[in-house]
Amino acid sequence: MAGKTKKSEASSSSSRNSSRSSNHREESVVVDYGKNKSSCGYCKSSARSSISHGLGTQSITINDYQDLLDRGWRRSGCFLYKPEMEKTCCPAYTIRLKAGDFVPSKEQLRVSRRMQRFLEGTLDCKSPVESVEDPNASKDTSSRTHLGVSSLAVKESSSNNNEEKDGEENIMRFLSDQVGNVVHACTESGEFPDIQFPKASVKKVSQAKRKMLVLGSEDLLYSTNIAFQIAATIKRSLPDQKDGNQGRLSRNIADENGPSPKLIAEKLESFLNQLAKTSGLSVRACNGHLNFFSAAKHASAYESSQTVSVSKGSAASSESKGCSLKNSSENTQVRKRRLEIHLKRSSFDSEEYALYRRYQMMVHNDTPDHVTESSYKRFLVDTPLIFVPPTGDGTVPPCGFGSFHQQYVIDGKLVAVGVIDILPRCLSSKYLFWDPDFAFLSPGKYSALQEINWVKENQAHCSTLQYYYLGYYIHSCSKMRYKAAYSPSELLCPLRYQWVPFAIAKPLLDRKPYVVLSDFSTLQDRESLPPHVSEDVMEVQHDDIGKEDTNDFLMYDDEGMMEPEYGSSDNEQHLASVDVEDGDVSNILIRLTGSRAKFKDLKFAFRPSERSYLEFQLRRYMRVVGEALAERMVYSLE
Repeated sequence: MAGKTKKSEASSSSSRNSSRSSNHREESVVVDYGKNKSSCGYCKSSARSSISHGLGTQSITINDYQDLLDRGWRRSGCFLYKPEMEKTCCPAYTIRLKAGDFVPSKEQLRVSRRMQRFLEGTLDCKSPVESVEDPNASKDTSSRTHLGVSSLAVKESSSNNNEEKDGEENIMRFLSDQVGNVVHACTESGEFPDIQFPKASVKKVSQAKRKMLVLGSEDLLYSTNIAFQIAATIKRSLPDQKDGNQGRLSRNIADENGPSPKLIAEKLESFLNQLAKTSGLSVRACNGHLNFFSAAKHASAYESSQTVSVSKGSAASSESKGCSLKNSSENTQVRKRRLEIHLKRSSFDSEEYALYRRYQMMVHNDTPDHVTESSYKRFLVDTPLIFVPPTGDGTVPPCGFGSFHQQYVIDGKLVAVGVIDILPRCLSSKYLFWDPDFAFLSPGKYSALQEINWVKENQAHCSTLQYYYLGYYIHSCSKMRYKAAYSPSELLCPLRYQWVPFAIAKPLLDRKPYVVLSDFSTLQDRESLPPHVSEDVMEVQHDDIGKEDTNDFLMYDDEGMMEPEYGSSDNEQHLASVDVEDGDVSNILIRLTGSRAKFKDLKFAFRPSERSYLEFQLRRYMRVVGEALAERMVYSLE
């Protein structure tokens, strides 16, 4: 079969991980950084409205990290963080999916079919991407060149009338595909919300209609109203406008009245203007319509427009760096591709780093000095997880437990890397970076489907491995909405740490960003919750919570690396109402000056004031990690 997928598992790892795995004392050692306030990367608040708790880790067992995930923690390299949900401005709920229950949506099925067509050779879309290593390159250029649509080659087989008509239909189908590719890419890059949009349809403009239009429109050949359809789809997908969600749309596609067809068309035009350097068709947005002109006569009228190349004659040569539609009537040889998926232990790989650097600069507009090898290692290579090798007894998968990089290789070329943790109960997806040339294949969605399938396949080797964790879900952030599309998903209650179906959580989160989800799950189980939750019931939930601060660490999953700035300035001497007031901290294992002992055996070694403050810190620590983990992990004071 074309595109047969080969999965291999390599055992390479850093010496640091190897030495840790051979350590006979496999234990979790953490340093408590306390609470941090910072600006929010999601709501773009200028205030320090992001609040989270941080832990440094020297080592952590896979069972302890699994339990931390199930209490709302995540990791970035060797740093663990958890948003303080009742206080932070953009509450982030841990989201997971039971792989065996997964039901793919139409859009997800389309992503799989698109990849299959690409591998079989019936979909050919390649583009050269201009180098972005030059730090002087403009952000506009670097944000557009990754869309996989920098040139076109449309094939026409003959000049007779019938074949000319077929050629026009091919061109319209082809242009429709290109507009669709750009819509896909705009979604991948966050310009458009991650929802299902209608398929673009480019139509021929009749001679009679051209005469009715403005002067100069005689060279107008094709047009599409896709921008109007996109605007209507976005508007329908938004929650009640009273909650301010429209304000979270990109300013590039919305005005004071909401999604704007005019702005959306202009956005699409700006991406399509990268289609080619040669003359053929030019594209221009006009009052929400995307129009394609014969560029030969209109080059002077629209000097700022790039052009769409329409080449006559035989199929594009192998050197052509464009997208072409394979006509089933052609006798050309179909070139099949081979996709391989390799799973390897987390370690530094220069080829992966080069791909990551290119991805960050082109997709996220990072500057070269912000995408350093050291920051990449801290973010995606370093891991505190203690590797557990396979046992062959049905309790550990063949790859073992730990941190891994899943490489996607097409015809020998590395095109994407998924950074994942494989744990006793789940595969936890941490980050994905990919070749911007392949944005049209929706690598983020495709890799998620592959990771879900991996969990299903490996249940035969490890029966406890059942879930796929997608990181954090922030309901107010449109870029996060795609996570809930992997259905049926569950969100973690931020207070009782119970899992609640997303279908129950969504209407609650439509009204309030912070909800104790398990309250309503219990009510629904008793059939006491009406289909429409009233506002007065919602107000029972934490009315006193103020709009304070979200954590830039939450940006790690989807936006890239930011450095931790946790300090020891948190001198609060009172605990929240949900603190473990009666929790016994005496059994917490403390590491100090190279030795370890329980707090009850060490506390009299401290002066009264020091002992009092340390006891406060330990209570706060027990509150955020739970009593069982607090007594299992080593609390380092070194």
